[in-house]
Amino acid sequence: MNSEEKTVTPQVQLVEITEEHSDQRLDNFLIARLKGVPKSRIYRIVRKGEVRVNKGRVDVKYRLITGDIVRIPPVRVAERSEESYVPQGLQAALQQGILFEDEGFLIVNKPAGYAVHGGSGVSSGIIEGLRLLRPDAHFLELVHRLDKDTSGCLIIAKKRSALKLLHELFRDNHIHKTYLALLAGQWARKKLVVTAPLLKNISKGGERVVVISQAGKEAETLFRRLKIFGDSTLVEASPKTGRTHQIRVHAASLGHPIVGDERYGRDEINRGFKDRGYKRMFLHAEKLKFQHPVTGAPLTILAPLPQQLEDLLKHEEQV
Repeated sequence: MNSEEKTVTPQVQLVEITEEHSDQRLDNFLIARLKGVPKSRIYRIVRKGEVRVNKGRVDVKYRLITGDIVRIPPVRVAERSEESYVPQGLQAALQQGILFEDEGFLIVNKPAGYAVHGGSGVSSGIIEGLRLLRPDAHFLELVHRLDKDTSGCLIIAKKRSALKLLHELFRDNHIHKTYLALLAGQWARKKLVVTAPLLKNISKGGERVVVISQAGKEAETLFRRLKIFGDSTLVEASPKTGRTHQIRVHAASLGHPIVGDERYGRDEINRGFKDRGYKRMFLHAEKLKFQHPVTGAPLTILAPLPQQLEDLLKHEEQV
């Protein structure tokens, strides 16, 4: 065993649900509680009846109620000390990247290159980094997601009540998101709404891809041209829906994929831009606009474009 790992001695836990976890799904509660335990194992112990709520069997989709008593069986977990796997660079970026914070939630300028959550081969992510920086925070959960290679505004709830309210705002399209993206080639249009439905798929290599399909879910993105360069176009992308990889797939459908997008772009185009210094996908969640879920005050949160991308744009010749 690694010297920085320790084994947590397994024992039965009886946990009384408080208001903080009321209405949370059982599987999500257990995933947060049993850090380091594979999801497949968590689902298995629930299915076998080893997890009980009020002494009875329940489904993983069961929503917890204040006062419920959850029996969690002995599960041996090898935990690594958090310092051993949250990179210093990520810690520093998060420390300097808080754009807004109050008692209910915070908004961070997520750096590119980090997943929002550890798991599936990723040892750590934004949430793990924030938990390390805020050891006294009892609740830190993602309100929404950004792709690993996307930077910009990311909302993290600090209370379950705030998480529920923010989810409602997202569901009712009351949180307006604006992204900056650099598209390959000169896009002739000034503005266009793309409404192609999107379907999640799994490629032969096991990699998740999203395809345009009438069998998919509705998706809508407004693209607005900001600047046009010799072989690229800077656009503002405003997604009305929040589908996986939505902006990336919709941009590619225009015949102008996002520069640096290795999944939906074209290798030869990406290689050319990489030679000029474009080392990452040029997609940045620049702005969030919404009413505060508690006070109703209007909020506009801006995440400055990373300096590396800003510098690259200065070298592009505008047409």
